[in-house]
Amino acid sequence: MANRHLSRSIVLQSLFEWDLGNPKETDIKETIKRNVKEFALGIEDDAFVYALAEEVMKRRKAVDEIIIKAAPDWPIEKISVVDRNILRIGLTELLFGDRKEVPPKVAINEAIELGKTFGGENSGKFINGVLGAVYKEMGEPDKEQTGKKKGTKNENGTADPANLPEERLGGALVYSRHEGEIYLGLVHDVFGYWTFSKGKLKTDGNVEKETVQKIKQEIGLDVVIKEKLGENEYVASHPEHGKTLKKVAYFLAESEYKDLVLEKSGGLDAARWFPLSAIPELRVYNDIIPLITKAVEILSGKKL
Repeated sequence: MANRHLSRSIVLQSLFEWDLGNPKETDIKETIKRNVKEFALGIEDDAFVYALAEEVMKRRKAVDEIIIKAAPDWPIEKISVVDRNILRIGLTELLFGDRKEVPPKVAINEAIELGKTFGGENSGKFINGVLGAVYKEMGEPDKEQTGKKKGTKNENGTADPANLPEERLGGALVYSRHEGEIYLGLVHDVFGYWTFSKGKLKTDGNVEKETVQKIKQEIGLDVVIKEKLGENEYVASHPEHGKTLKKVAYFLAESEYKDLVLEKSGGLDAARWFPLSAIPELRVYNDIIPLITKAVEILSGKKL
């Protein structure tokens, strides 16, 4: 493990030099070769160094979009060069790595240690906040809760939703009938999941009316809400603002079958229609599976 930690340090050093040089054109392989020779001569697993660096470079654009979403108050160009590249390493391993080889918690902890060693005074905390937020969005809430905000913990040491600030959202599973088939309109987020279109609502607004407006804004569809599918709530982590209790109301809504026009967003990268038969093959969040199941049962039973 220590050998892998040293390898990640070499990758970080090389990415740091790359980022300060000519990011558009520079090939960092020669930089890695020089850094391995200078700082880790005789390292047992130099193949891991090259493979990780190559994967970071390959995934950099997608990873940077994720950083923008996970740390909205920190423009990526304003994040320190060290922290920015530690996040690139950590997110690449967390989202695109082999989980059997590098479990998610290992990827997170290794990135935090890099931050503590090479970053500033608050780097470890910042990196932990960003990676923790992404891990939560991946639908894997078993990660240890590391937030330390006073008054937000219950007796077991976990986040107490009753003491967290709330944010209301409205979302919809949009369906349409086309050429004798039923299609569902879903959006694809930068974490690699297909999910429902949704948006933040006003505290005291009309939930259904605002949800219709948010769907129109996000994917360009005029929808008609047919019925409520259910509600969901989860604790989301922000790297600077801490934890927020998000309460989401989900609806089943009908629309005309036409092209989905995705709003430009750092968090979403695609929107598509899928026939019901294709839904089981999609990668979706665990907490919306019951809602999709309920919607399919309603549509298949022709209740609408």
